Amino acid sequence: MTGTSPGTPARGPLRVGLVGYGLAGSVFHAPLIAATDGLTLDTVVTSNPDRQRQARAEFPDVRIANGPDELFGRAAELDLIVIASPNKTHVPLAATALEAGLPVVVDKPIAGTAAEARELAALAEERGVLLSVFQNRRWDNDFLTLRKLLAEGALGDVWRFESRFERWRPKPKGGWRESGDPAEIGGLLYDLGSHVLDQALVLFGPATQVYAESVVRRAGAEADDDTFIALTHANGVRSHLYVSSTAAQLGPRFRVLGARAGYVKYGLDPQEAALREGKRPGPGWGEEDESLWGRLGSGESPLTGGGQVEPTLPGDYPAYYAAVAKALLEGGPNPVTAHEAAAALDVLEAARRSARDGVTVSL
Repeated sequence: MTGTSPGTPARGPLRVGLVGYGLAGSVFHAPLIAATDGLTLDTVVTSNPDRQRQARAEFPDVRIANGPDELFGRAAELDLIVIASPNKTHVPLAATALEAGLPVVVDKPIAGTAAEARELAALAEERGVLLSVFQNRRWDNDFLTLRKLLAEGALGDVWRFESRFERWRPKPKGGWRESGDPAEIGGLLYDLGSHVLDQALVLFGPATQVYAESVVRRAGAEADDDTFIALTHANGVRSHLYVSSTAAQLGPRFRVLGARAGYVKYGLDPQEAALREGKRPGPGWGEEDESLWGRLGSGESPLTGGGQVEPTLPGDYPAYYAAVAKALLEGGPNPVTAHEAAAALDVLEAARRSARDGVTVSL
């Protein structure tokens, strides 16, 4: 195994073991790993015969392991472990990899509690290896555009940040993500909520108060499928975050109101849809049609022509794994630390308590 501690450059290409080949593994991680200079997809872990055939068809040179034990049995042949298996497995699998001295990328949420995330962070620091969290939506096109606008001061002092990740799925799909078993760490609060909350904290810093409403609306559903979170940030910004599977009419992805202007953007970043369609990073990756660009202005609705068109920057999911490779090969910074993920889990746990007890939680 090559030297892969956060401060010690390693040799490449780094051999990656990917645990899980469901939605996260096959649609997001495998294609992005394969597209990253300095990384090679060495092994996919799945016991499902159909997914094994899928992995071999898409990556003919990949090795297949039937389970994590088989993977860890040849840990010396790997340089990085990526965990894209169900949420409840994240902590034990990450701990096993870290104990073996292997750097780890964990899909969000890294854990069910902030305490577990901090325990993993401490273990990674003790072992001197990288532990990173896949928060890909820091590289969404609209998020990158909003960060640029904020850096330029285009909105003035921001008063309110509204973020919506809404879908119309009136019938539950089933599976662990919609399970009511707390051990599964399912539901939208920890799924889509992990994304919108992480974005809010990156943009506006730590929260001091949390209020949430979380509802199970669909017949037969067990986990929350319609959730609202209100944050008061330490700097005074208010974030209103919506995640839903039951939104018959989708609202704007972002509506950001400031003292000088507001920014409104509809539609989701196109990268997930492109990956699902089998497209791969290359020229023009992450670009969206001009008809979907947001608007910046004041005094009138963008839907009636108010404001000016603001070109959307291209989305850039490949930047995450490029940063991971740079961290391991050149000693660059960790793109998303476990400590950042733990801070977000502090807020998610507060939101869960707020929704359950009907109270505002101070942090």
